[in-house]
Amino acid sequence: MAALANLARIGKLKVEAPDTRERSGPLRSAEVRLLDARQATLSLESRFDLAYNAAHAGALAALRAHGYRSDNRYLVFQCLEHTLGWPPARWLLFDQAHKKRHLAEYEGDLDVTEGFVLELVEHAAVLIAAARALDGAA
Repeated sequence: MAALANLARIGKLKVEAPDTRERSGPLRSAEVRLLDARQATLSLESRFDLAYNAAHAGALAALRAHGYRSDNRYLVFQCLEHTLGWPPARWLLFDQAHKKRHLAEYEGDLDVTEGFVLELVEHAAVLIAAARALDGAA
């Protein structure tokens, strides 16, 4: 992937050999968090946080499958265009979730609806499944 190599060349990504065993941890964490995010008995804020972090872990696992790592949460989502072949419109919800998470984390202002969280949960499930499928393709 030329785009990922270019990001590594300018220091945005780190090159690390793909490691299926190392990827299994984030994928397992993503799946557990996703299950918890579906629990209607939890607060909406907790479900959002769980779904967001499940999506991030899945996106990170996809990046690792291609031999890269990033310390930048947002970049991990942007790289879905290259790791999973997703056009920007497909990962736009994760961009929105990242912005909401950032506001909540740094300004204490979390503005999410039940509908947004449900949509985030479903998108995260698709992302995790696609990242898991890379085990056979990478």
